[in-house]
Amino acid sequence: MPVRGVDHIDLAVSDVERSLAFYLGVLGPLGLRVEARFETYRHTEDVVYLGFGQEHVPGGQPETRLGLRQADGGEHHYYDVGIEHLAFVVEDRGEVDDAYERCVAMGARIQCAPEKEDDMEGYYTFFVFDPDGIRVEVCSWTAEAREQWDTGKLA
Repeated sequence: MPVRGVDHIDLAVSDVERSLAFYLGVLGPLGLRVEARFETYRHTEDVVYLGFGQEHVPGGQPETRLGLRQADGGEHHYYDVGIEHLAFVVEDRGEVDDAYERCVAMGARIQCAPEKEDDMEGYYTFFVFDPDGIRVEVCSWTAEAREQWDTGKLA
């Protein structure tokens, strides 16, 4: 059986509650919620799993969840080895703009305000850094842009 998708991604963060507040502040109004919280296999910290509450269809693509767990130390450096960014797709440009405004209101460190992608017609996005400096993208696609991506015919 082929791989059906990414099930979850766990981030080791410096402060779980601070990161939880950030992700729920940005994406909570769009449906992101805590789906589970439990002690990890190491028995030294909890992991919190966030998801959008999508229904699981047997044999279908899984919902991708985001896990937050306490880091043992260190810090994230943008463009060092590790995650370069996380991208969350929303329904339309208005939701991108609203998420951006929530980030501004929270005092988050914005990398770039919402903008149309120069090399891909119909793609609209902004970038913000989470409390640990992990770059987060919130984007929307028009149906035409998604079709071009899916077929490899980017404008």
